[in-house]
Amino acid sequence: MGLIIGLVFVGVFTLIALPLVAMGPSSSAKQALATLDSAIKVDRRDLLPQKLNVRKNELLSSIPWLNQKLLKFELTPYLRRTLSQADLDWSAGRLLLICAGGFVIPTYALLETTSNSLLAFATGTVLGILPYGWVLFKRHRRFSAFEKNLPEALDLMVSGLRAGHSLLAAMALVARECPQPVSGEFKICFEEQNYGLEMKAALESLITRVPLQDLKITTTAINIQKESGGNLAEVLDKTAYVIRERFRLKRQIMVHTAQGRLTGLILTLLPIVLGVGIYFIDPGMISILWTHPVGIKLMWAAAGLIVIGGFVIHKIVDIDV
Repeated sequence: MGLIIGLVFVGVFTLIALPLVAMGPSSSAKQALATLDSAIKVDRRDLLPQKLNVRKNELLSSIPWLNQKLLKFELTPYLRRTLSQADLDWSAGRLLLICAGGFVIPTYALLETTSNSLLAFATGTVLGILPYGWVLFKRHRRFSAFEKNLPEALDLMVSGLRAGHSLLAAMALVARECPQPVSGEFKICFEEQNYGLEMKAALESLITRVPLQDLKITTTAINIQKESGGNLAEVLDKTAYVIRERFRLKRQIMVHTAQGRLTGLILTLLPIVLGVGIYFIDPGMISILWTHPVGIKLMWAAAGLIVIGGFVIHKIVDIDV
């Protein structure tokens, strides 16, 4: 009986399989086999990982030869960081070219018109420094705005933490809700942590971009809490209170030192304004200061004393909190 069943199975299998083998593969099967065959025959070198340049290439100037020169100087990282802190899209080469143009063009024009080298170089120096001074002004104003809005950002983080969010989610909340420049800097810190950077390294990068004492207090409090534990919401709440008290104390100091700062400004500008006024009234009387050897020495001495006096007054009224 078993032999009969086996013979029947072999016969049925032969009747079904032999026609299929004779017909060969269908067109769709041939296409699939061709695709698989082409994928298998890919050169092994194509399967190897390509060499990629993952270094961050930053353009310091749109002029190629100037960009190569600037990459060799240690000054360019400082200028690039300062421009970034001022929230300007300038390159370091552009700033240097503007400063150079501000020095060369007025100096050459005054040398051609007045033949007074001292006046020409002094005017060129002042005008050449003005672009960099404007960058520092923009940087200071941005830092002041960050310092003013930091306590509100910490209050928002405290609210998020007490609502059950993590520190990373609280930073994302600050990045969405707070005004610039606080939201932009915290957004960068949040994205760095999302890309795998440790919390401590991301906070250090934040301090590098915004080197403010209040922010250093905040990051130090967060790092201490992560190492020793505790209620982070309470820590940030007290940190915000300390920052507000420091801000209030700095405002009081500015009020009490306003007279000294105004005195220093007047004593610094008075000789310059008086000299310019006398030059327009009677140029022959004051021109002895840059035509006579004794007058030139007196001008250098007066300039040095003005600088020293301004520096001393600045140190007196500049009280660190």
